[in-house]
Parts: sequence; structure tokens; C-alpha cells
Amino acid sequence: MEEQSKFKQWFKRLGWAGFLFFLIKGLLWLIIPYLIAKGIISK
Repeated sequence: MEEQSKFKQWFKRLGWAGFLFFLIKGLLWLIIPYLIAKGIISK
């Protein structure tokens, strides 16, 4: 239960802007290697 309240405090402090930033950053780490691999394969 302690861990969940810590996450809520962190989320409140960071807000939606920070949450979206980390979400997009995480997606980029997945998308960029995929696009590179697709580009190499299609050549």
C-alpha cells in the first residue's frame, strides 16, 4: 500500500504533462528501432 501512495504523490507532483512525456518517451524507444529495422529490410 505504501508503494501506491508514493506513486500517487509522484503523479500529482508531475501532472499529466510529465505522464505524457514518459509515455511518449517509452513509445519512441519501441517505434524507432522498429522503423530502422523496417527501413533496412525494405532496402
